[in-house]
Amino acid sequence: MKIIANAGLCSGHARCAAVSPDIFTLTDDGYIGFAERDVTPAEEALARRGVRACPERALTLVEDSAADMV
Repeated sequence: MKIIANAGLCSGHARCAAVSPDIFTLTDDGYIGFAERDVTPAEEALARRGVRACPERALTLVEDSAADMV
């Protein structure tokens, strides 16, 4: 599983980092600090909370597929 971040949609509300600070890193300006991030099974619940917290829908959680493993 991984998180895909669309920096163009991020408005810097930082709600993702507020609910899951260990998962969602921000730039010094308060915007999402990564384009993609792998999520371990132990982080899955926190990742889902952070993605749901984004009012701009700039974050997407995607399942790993067999195509990604090639």
